[in-house]
Amino acid sequence: MSDESIKFDTSAIDEILVEGGQDGTDIPIWAVAKDASLDALPLLPAQRAWAEAMSFKGSAKQHALLPDAEGRIAAVLFGMGDDAAGEPSGSSELLFGKLAQSLPAGSYHLAAAPRDPTLAAIAWGLGAYRFNRYRSSARKNNGEGASRAACLRLPKGADRDVALNTIEAVRLGRDLINTPASDLGPAEIEAAARAMAARHGADISVIVGDELLEKNFPMIHAVGRASPRAPRLIDLTWGREGARTVTLVGKGITFDTGGLDVKPASAMLLMKKDMGGSAAALTLAHMIMGQKLDVRLRVLIPTAENSISGDAFRPGDVLTSRAGTTVEIGNTDAEGRLVLADAIALADEDAPQGLYVFATLTGAARVALGPDLPAMFTDDDAFAAEMVATSAAIGDPVWRLPLWAGYDSKLESPIADMNNVWESPFAGSITAALFLKRFAKRAQRFAHFDLFGWRPAANALGPRGGEPQTARAVCAVIAKELELIA
Repeated sequence: MSDESIKFDTSAIDEILVEGGQDGTDIPIWAVAKDASLDALPLLPAQRAWAEAMSFKGSAKQHALLPDAEGRIAAVLFGMGDDAAGEPSGSSELLFGKLAQSLPAGSYHLAAAPRDPTLAAIAWGLGAYRFNRYRSSARKNNGEGASRAACLRLPKGADRDVALNTIEAVRLGRDLINTPASDLGPAEIEAAARAMAARHGADISVIVGDELLEKNFPMIHAVGRASPRAPRLIDLTWGREGARTVTLVGKGITFDTGGLDVKPASAMLLMKKDMGGSAAALTLAHMIMGQKLDVRLRVLIPTAENSISGDAFRPGDVLTSRAGTTVEIGNTDAEGRLVLADAIALADEDAPQGLYVFATLTGAARVALGPDLPAMFTDDDAFAAEMVATSAAIGDPVWRLPLWAGYDSKLESPIADMNNVWESPFAGSITAALFLKRFAKRAQRFAHFDLFGWRPAANALGPRGGEPQTARAVCAVIAKELELIA
């Protein structure tokens, strides 16, 4: 097991995004629409001829390096065209992340101010991300980013604090998800949460192991008791009393074997990411606290490893939840909703104005919407509409699926108050969301995000790997709402 822990480290960000005026050596980047004329740009005839020889047409993601008389890079043309297949939907500024991955060493600046300079800076920072913790070459180079020097001058008008905070938060979430279970268990998620609390002056408490039974969190304990790594409930609070109350709940299953309903080998290959909901919650929390949004924030992370041993909970067992309701176990591989239910019940005791749940919960959501589009469940129509619009614009998309009450009866059990699954293969993501909602009776707004937590193929905003989906979008919507009520 590595002795390296998840850190808050801005050094890599400082290498790729710097503040200050142009120093005379920055290489200009010219954004060019598809099939647009280059005549308006201050290019030499030889440079225009070079661009033509390179078949530069301004297609999205296409770039051309233009030389000066000595053969050095004098300028960069970057296509912003409309054929960005496979890239994040939304604002064209998101495409700048592709350049951060592609350009050679040097210092660059955007020659023309983008419509949203903050989003362009964020895209650059996210696109430059690499997970190098286990690469010997990166360690020899003294860590991530040391050998990369494609640096962007912060665009004029960009909010530096928001951009850097967002980049740092997402990088943290990605690092958590990308770290294998050998080096990331419940204790390591706790360590990351404690580091975040120390960074922002938040209060934190943690309930560990058998203390979960003493404090009435029996389902978190049941899911995690088969592992030698003790399960726990992390509880972080921040912000002034009397502010709008926002509670985040993130699923922290650090590895999911499926329990006694064991997964096939192929289904376990990405199960290190089953704590992606906790990563999304911590990412969002870091943004809320770092941007000093005026909320009373609470973050609850039930974290455990769903392992197999003689002490594992079984199909057919009946568990009593924190809320007092009993749950028959129809499948031990539906463990995430069990740990979330205890945490949601605790959150609901305070009747928060906003209760947001993040979880890599069901394969059914992926079947319905694919890996890039998380499912959102809420009864708040105005919030749902704002989420869909805002998330698309910033490249962190979500799509609403219904909390269809007609399926609620599918969770009935002949011997307990409910079952944790519906025996049919239909509507798995909806019935899972309905299960969670049963434990949120007092919250003024309930929203559940069923996410994949993983980018299966590289795009402009980052490489293949972990992604704390929906965190940026929820932060943006909460910030908008606070502006409206200020």
